[in-house]
Amino acid sequence: MSKSTTLLLIDGSSYLYRAFHALPELSNSKGAQTGAIFGVLNMLHRILEDLNPDLVAVVMDAPGKTFRDKLYAEYKANRPPMPKELIEQIGPLEKSIKALGLPLLSIKGVEADDVIGTLASQAEENEINTIISTGDKDMAQLVNDHISLLDTMPRGGSREPSAMDAEGVVRKFSVRADQIIDYLALVGDSSDNIPGVPKVGAKTAIALLAAFPDVKSILANIESIADLKIRGAKSISQSILKYQEQLLLSYTLATIKCDLDLPIEVEKLKRSKVDKKALSEIYQELELRSLLKKLASKNEIDAKPEVSTTKLEKKNRYETILKAAQLSNWLEKIDSQDLVAFDTETTSLSYLDAEIVGISLAVAPGDACYIPLKHIYPGAPQQLNRKLVLSKLKHWLEDKNQKKVGHNLKYDAHVLTNYGITLRGISFDTMIESYILDSTATRHDMDSVAKKYLGIETIHYEDVAGKGVKAIGFDEVEINKASDYAAEDADVTLQIHQKLWGKIKKIKTLKHLYLNIEQPLVKILQRVEANGVLVDADQLKIQSKGLEKKLTKLENEAYMEAGQEFNLSSPKQMQQILFEKLGLPILRKTPKGQPSTAEDVLQELAVDYDLPQLILEHRRLSKLKSTYTDKLPKQISQKTGRIHTSYHQAVTATGRLSSTKPNLQNIPIRSEEGRKIRQAFIAKKNYSLLAADYSQIELRIMAHISEDKGLLKAFADDQDIHRATAAEVFEVKLDKVSNEQRRSAKAINFGLIYGMSPFGLAKQLHITRGEAASYVDLYFDRYPGVHSYMEETREIAKTQNFVETVFGRRLYLPDINAKQATRRQYAERSAINAPMQGTAADIIKMAMLNVDEWLSNTDIDAKIIMQVHDELVLEVKDDQIKLVTEKVSNLMRNAAKLKVPLKVSTGIGKDWDKAH
Repeated sequence: MSKSTTLLLIDGSSYLYRAFHALPELSNSKGAQTGAIFGVLNMLHRILEDLNPDLVAVVMDAPGKTFRDKLYAEYKANRPPMPKELIEQIGPLEKSIKALGLPLLSIKGVEADDVIGTLASQAEENEINTIISTGDKDMAQLVNDHISLLDTMPRGGSREPSAMDAEGVVRKFSVRADQIIDYLALVGDSSDNIPGVPKVGAKTAIALLAAFPDVKSILANIESIADLKIRGAKSISQSILKYQEQLLLSYTLATIKCDLDLPIEVEKLKRSKVDKKALSEIYQELELRSLLKKLASKNEIDAKPEVSTTKLEKKNRYETILKAAQLSNWLEKIDSQDLVAFDTETTSLSYLDAEIVGISLAVAPGDACYIPLKHIYPGAPQQLNRKLVLSKLKHWLEDKNQKKVGHNLKYDAHVLTNYGITLRGISFDTMIESYILDSTATRHDMDSVAKKYLGIETIHYEDVAGKGVKAIGFDEVEINKASDYAAEDADVTLQIHQKLWGKIKKIKTLKHLYLNIEQPLVKILQRVEANGVLVDADQLKIQSKGLEKKLTKLENEAYMEAGQEFNLSSPKQMQQILFEKLGLPILRKTPKGQPSTAEDVLQELAVDYDLPQLILEHRRLSKLKSTYTDKLPKQISQKTGRIHTSYHQAVTATGRLSSTKPNLQNIPIRSEEGRKIRQAFIAKKNYSLLAADYSQIELRIMAHISEDKGLLKAFADDQDIHRATAAEVFEVKLDKVSNEQRRSAKAINFGLIYGMSPFGLAKQLHITRGEAASYVDLYFDRYPGVHSYMEETREIAKTQNFVETVFGRRLYLPDINAKQATRRQYAERSAINAPMQGTAADIIKMAMLNVDEWLSNTDIDAKIIMQVHDELVLEVKDDQIKLVTEKVSNLMRNAAKLKVPLKVSTGIGKDWDKAH
């Protein structure tokens, strides 16, 4: 080997561990389950591409004890056992590494560090330069002229790898690389539970090693320490003398072994050919789509999509309508069709502000046109008058018997109202069709749906209008480009409908859901959005000022606790204050190896320490201020004086509606500040707000689906379900249930619905895992029907790969039979929860349809202005409030017939908080 040969040694275990502990709790999101593997594999792809080493190996820790455990029983004792979820990720990661053709080493009885140290030393003897890819500070002891470190998950927020040579070690640690072992022996290492010497911190250790070259010299000159200009020098020397044996033990524990007898020589660490088939299968199973794309782009694997993707053939020759005669021909054409695809091109995504730039129509696959109306770029050809064209189209657009299909037609309907046109005859919406067929198969924008079901790669908006700072408005796009793009939208929409409706109508329950709930809901949501809600901007501004004062007060209190000023929003500064200055325990690290300041970490620290609690409170109030009290006044329409949110039918997997600009679902209701925000949502003069909310609807659905006798009886008797559960679980009389027992029962009731494990329940109730497990066991003993439902649902899901709501809505679970346990367990939890969430979504939608139908067929002065979670909010004329309250409550209670009664709570007030 020549001096130019490079060996790359990758510390696989430390990267996997760091990536895993930087993720949120695994039960919170499916993406977190493979996030750690993705982090490591993405790093491997990147570093191999960047460095292209001659020799390479990935080194992983082997299971079991090492020689250090024999030396010191407490070695790494403060580390919790490796989580089951992390253990389950090691196998798939190791398979991926081997499929990449990388040598993988895992040696029992030693740590990965020792294997890396030995290989690096062998390479040095053979004059091979070594790069160690790691974020472990212990490895700095290996650095010399032939060995350097490269942190590929760097600190400080940079995505660029952070390299460290001998000079870099000095810059980082203020000691030389050959002094790192001495440094670690003095200060100890909390992550490995190396004890070090009490009273010797980082600054003291640096000062000592500046005066003496190593630990042996320090011990030999212990009396001279008192002469050094070190604060508390005398007590430090006494501590070193007292803990001399501990110091020497720490030195041994911190020393990386570099003389192991390994089963492979360094010259043999060559990369073999990639196993394309195996790697493709692994990445597909783990759903690591970006890595699949990365490999495919390099022709390393053949990543085959579900449907072969092609560009839409342009032999269709879409027609651009610039002449009155052409328009007349198309008016006759659409008038004679059973179904026409319709789409608008506009100047804005905001339906209140959007102006029509053009209209596209399609009557058959490949037979489409674009009518440009307001393209204003220099040299643009003469276009038909927008007012004239809309007047000629108005009859067709408003004719309910002229059936139309579009993609997100609710938006187009809004835009047309700006021109005095009410869009009727909305028969199909391909966004909703895609969603109702399989909510999880793909995103439901037109480009994604076309690619998924037709295998068509459409022209994207950015292709014609650009993106970023170079983007132009659609009215500035050249008409020939705009015509291809817009006419294709209508054409593809029609083709998508033909494909999807053919699938949907074969499944009776899905057809019923589409025709009787989802499609009729489109016009209801449009109406609710157009109604808007009145918001008191002045009140919000006052609240913003109040929050500003509270934030300032919290900042000052935090500065007092920290002993200095710092930026409470800066993770880096928080890390320095909490963990370096104050020495708070490090509960978890980020992928970059820094102490985590994530929400759940701070919450755990806040139990014992004041500063994390202050930071959390500051974070909470700051978010309320920026998201709501500052932002809501800016979202008030200048045209209407109201806020108009957008409701989305095709976002959540379970059928729940979501909303944006603003997101009404996330306004807190329990905190004082959250209630004040709701107080700013007001009724206009002589009107009141009526809030009608389903009570414990998901628990009632659980009772209906599980048919558990205990739950059915509790709801039939109109008992407080949490108190009734507490009485059963804790075996006490109903009237003897304490508030604490009720709180625990409530956590169990809702926790089981959401698939909470005993570990999660223990964390929420601040009890041991054993106690939480016994609570769950007691619950299932008292409610055996619930347990049977959960077991049966898991088996049904595994057999058919989906579960259904009471009304037949399907949630597909592609991971229900996954080999990887974490993905499979998440799918099982979803299988249990989805029927309840989805059924609740179906019921509130049916309630909206019923209430809207009643309001539309009476002269009652009331309108729906919001739908949030399981709640409808109406603005009602004061003299009709009693009638509307009774009628709405009755319509909601009877929206569906379950084995238990649906219960509706109502409230009335001049603002949303009082009505809630």
